[in-house]
Amino acid sequence: MQLKPVVATLLALATLVPAALPAQTAPVAGTRSTPMAAPLPPPLPEPRDVPYPGTITLAIDATDVARGLFRVTERVPVTEGARELTLLLPRWLPGHHAPRGTMAELVDLRFAAGDRPLAWRRDPVEVFAFHLALPPGTREVTASFVHTAPRLSAEGRVTVGEALMNLQWDRMSLYPAGHYVRQIRVAPSVTFPAGWQAFTALDGQATTGPATTWAETDYETLVDSPIFAGLNARTWDLGHGVTLAAVADEAKLLALPERGLAAYRALVAEAVATFASRHFDHYTVLLALTDQIGGIGLEHHRSSENTMEPTALTDWAGMDWARNVIAHELAHSWDGKFRRPEGLWTPDYRQPMQTDLLWVYEGQTQFWGHVLAARSGVQSKEMVLAQLASTAGNLAESPGRAWRSLADTAYDPVFAARKPKPFGSMARGEDYYGEGALVWLEADQVIRAGTGGRRGLDDFARAFFGLRDGDRGTLTYTRADVVAALGAVYPHDWGGFLAERIDQPDRPAPLAGLELGGYRLVWREEPNPYDRGRALDDKSVSLVHSLGLTLDKEGRITACRWGSPAFAAGLAPDAKIIAVNGTAWSEATLRAAITAAKAAPEPLRLTVRRGDRFSEVALDYHGGLRYPWLERIPGQGPAGLDLLLAPRRGQR
Repeated sequence: MQLKPVVATLLALATLVPAALPAQTAPVAGTRSTPMAAPLPPPLPEPRDVPYPGTITLAIDATDVARGLFRVTERVPVTEGARELTLLLPRWLPGHHAPRGTMAELVDLRFAAGDRPLAWRRDPVEVFAFHLALPPGTREVTASFVHTAPRLSAEGRVTVGEALMNLQWDRMSLYPAGHYVRQIRVAPSVTFPAGWQAFTALDGQATTGPATTWAETDYETLVDSPIFAGLNARTWDLGHGVTLAAVADEAKLLALPERGLAAYRALVAEAVATFASRHFDHYTVLLALTDQIGGIGLEHHRSSENTMEPTALTDWAGMDWARNVIAHELAHSWDGKFRRPEGLWTPDYRQPMQTDLLWVYEGQTQFWGHVLAARSGVQSKEMVLAQLASTAGNLAESPGRAWRSLADTAYDPVFAARKPKPFGSMARGEDYYGEGALVWLEADQVIRAGTGGRRGLDDFARAFFGLRDGDRGTLTYTRADVVAALGAVYPHDWGGFLAERIDQPDRPAPLAGLELGGYRLVWREEPNPYDRGRALDDKSVSLVHSLGLTLDKEGRITACRWGSPAFAAGLAPDAKIIAVNGTAWSEATLRAAITAAKAAPEPLRLTVRRGDRFSEVALDYHGGLRYPWLERIPGQGPAGLDLLLAPRRGQR
């Protein structure tokens, strides 16, 4: 072996090392590396209020019910000479008041220009956006993908059952960036399982081969026009251009009794009379009577998505507690869809929404949902009073109101995403619904008292939501507009009224409207009919106003009210009650023990298991069972709340 060539080679390699491997230096004490911010990628084009060139064709195969797979083919025209295209999946969804887009359910995404596959890249910042580089001469891009609908509630809201589905266009369509969504034209079609009927507010429904098609529309209207489809289906004419279209797990669940049909027709008539207008040419109440798909109550301009318990129609008396959703969502056609806070209207589905006025958008709609349900008979007056009592009772014992204003709860849907909270009573949630309704009830009673009963919030509704009869667009408003409209109905310091009740934390419980209306909150040992019905449906045990606990039927704690006797004793969710005063757990045993403790000085003793540990917990509580009710304050003549809930048709 010759050594000289080998040595020469090693020396040559040694000279390359410093260039390939940086020299190692000894650490310097006290130093800190300080990176500089890298520039963000170019922003997406801002939406412009100009037409998108051409019409998108959107075809969905919805026949794979067993696996909940929606196969999408979308053809997007491209301007001649364009070298790039950005497509977006909707993220900020109207009615959700938050970014709720379902990007995680989009799979097998592919793009092509003719027969040529196109590479795509996701925007590193706007992750709901896909960028495509277009070869010369591209006039159309075909997108294909699969929307994988959740099959388990842990994956998200289930939207497909064995015999029915809820198809929402925003989950299975892409739209081009750079345009107001009202300026993008779409021709949609869906292929459903054989024998199924489909209902939506879209116009021009027809059958073309195996597919159901609709007339070309704009993308904003498309997204605002979801579908309920099913094997068991039925419709009813409710008058005023409104149709109730229902699908159900079983055909027998669609047997709406005559009194129920009369009540829903009265609901529509009462709504039109209250708002003195219609902002739709036709309206479809979409209803699913099911336990196969997840619950929903979502507003749209010419329709609403509603689910109710399977027997909500057939057991008219027994399910009285469960039927408020349609009244609420119908009222949204005026409050929320036609009139909308300016921060909640956006030109596309990527611009964030500003939710600070949800106490009007949702709070007043909650108020009208109660009122219209009672006026029409969709719910009994007694049930509506029970719902108000439940709201009032929860707010009267809400520790979170001490630190968090009602105004701040309007941001809850953005950051909390409606997920359960460890101690929801202290965290607060979307109280702009219930507490907002009670604030608007007080406003109604202030107006009634100040005008000798001649005016009320109905006058505000006609003036604020009822203007421009027939206008199917959106008219935005500000808080100042709300204050001015209230002042036009009845001169009062409405700015101060709202500032105190909406903006300030640590306020007294909002019971003034109930009391001005002739009712007061009282506590009884039996649940009111609303709380009783809801607990039976949830299979839960509510002791929130006594021990401060909510439990499941097995005795497992699902919620613990902050500051309650249970909280003071160290109890928390996920612990399980094994025994009560030495006797094995049962709901009846615990209720009996709470009642017996009223006359006994000894604390209530619970045997509790959490994980693998057992403990004995003493609760020094002697207040008995407590549930909220509304009680009529003695007085002559009808009370203001009675007058508010009475039917109004024919009184104008």
